[in-house]
Amino acid sequence: MKTIIRIFILLLFVTAARAQTPKHEVRAVWLTTIGGIDWPRSYSAYQQKQELIQTLDLLQRANINTVLVQARVRATTIFPSQLEPWDACLTGKPGVSPSYDPLQFCIEECHKRGMECHAWIVTIPVGKWNSQGCAALRRKYPNLIRKIGDEGYMNPEMGETGDYLARFCREVTQRYDIDGIHLDYIRYPETWKLRVSRQEGRQNITGIVRKIHRAVKAEKPWVKLSCSPIGKHDDLSRHKSSGWNAYTTVCQDAQGWLREGLMDALFPMMYFQGNNFYPFVVDWKEHSYGRIVVPGLAAYMLHPREKDWSLDVIRREMNVVRGQGLGYAFFRSKFFTDDTKGLYTFTRDFNPHPALIPPMTWAGKAAPRPVTTLNVERGRSTDKLTWSGAQDRSGSPYLLYNVYASDRLPVDVTDPQNLVGTRLREQSLTIRHKGRTLHYAVTASDRYGNESAPKENRGKTGTTRKPIDFRELIVGKQPRKK
Repeated sequence: MKTIIRIFILLLFVTAARAQTPKHEVRAVWLTTIGGIDWPRSYSAYQQKQELIQTLDLLQRANINTVLVQARVRATTIFPSQLEPWDACLTGKPGVSPSYDPLQFCIEECHKRGMECHAWIVTIPVGKWNSQGCAALRRKYPNLIRKIGDEGYMNPEMGETGDYLARFCREVTQRYDIDGIHLDYIRYPETWKLRVSRQEGRQNITGIVRKIHRAVKAEKPWVKLSCSPIGKHDDLSRHKSSGWNAYTTVCQDAQGWLREGLMDALFPMMYFQGNNFYPFVVDWKEHSYGRIVVPGLAAYMLHPREKDWSLDVIRREMNVVRGQGLGYAFFRSKFFTDDTKGLYTFTRDFNPHPALIPPMTWAGKAAPRPVTTLNVERGRSTDKLTWSGAQDRSGSPYLLYNVYASDRLPVDVTDPQNLVGTRLREQSLTIRHKGRTLHYAVTASDRYGNESAPKENRGKTGTTRKPIDFRELIVGKQPRKK
């Protein structure tokens, strides 16, 4: 605890400072589909696709690299599931198909932009008692759903809940080239009258997590399993959680899931400021056990109809979590892309370069064998890069490629300023050289994020110029300006 206090005192002095841009960092948004509040905002399949493309273009321009898309809404889905009906957000009518697969479309569009796409699964809540999703589950499993008020919840004290959710997550993992399964509300409802001990309650929730982990990893071990716990794990010695925390209040042992290896990442919902934020960030950091921690930041609190926070609140929080080597996630996407209080504008400046996702070294450590051939075809205004020869050693289904460009030799692949292409699926890229002599390096990454040694192509030696802006270089469809 003394370490936490020392770091917290240090943070008080650095909150106004600009943290150095890292090469590896999760930069995420939650893309909420319930009620179409982020997406979709129309019932036309064509319009839905255009809306999503526009949103992802904006996210790409701000160098966001992870999209958490709400795939299971309330025992309803945005994909053709064998287990649950379509959600009404897509057509306005529960159970009606939108004539395309929105989850598949979102995955493909994220991957085109070098972003990870995670299926966000709302677990325990299943919606209004008489809604289609809840009613369908009650018919199939008469004793599994508990009614609280007019809402239905899966009973975390019944083994069938873990079995069912594991089966659901297995379906998503099997069918889609998803990068992650992201569990939401994997806890006791705060209104649940707990009749077992807190320890037994935690064992019940952990049992569900363990079943989901087993199901997902058996299918595709490179798929990240994450969740969004309550933003304060538990009371700290000098900073109390005011009765609202993950561990004690809702029996959510999220730090234990990292320690046990049941989770690859956490996205704690840290929708607070001041002493309710900074000490608890350090606590998450100190109990990360080498895994990925991505504090969720309250973009919605900036809105005048919410808490009307000033932008400085989120700016300081972003600097602190970056200084701690953590990522960040915005809740929700639309508050971010609408540039509420200038958050989008600030973030574009805060993220001047792309970032790679931190590698899952605990799951797979064998980096790919590097690219063996890198060719550069010099044109009047562009360089066309092609490469080949990399080999996977982890068992993942395909490799991804990262491209670095510099007018200095050797090309420094540790410097994020040199990243001009990330998580590419094709083995080619066209770069606008604007008359400059650029040198290139290409690395291969497996699905765990392990990166190979670089293969370098050296052009004729040129003079050192101003830093390269990757957004000026890539040829092809460019993101629309805000």
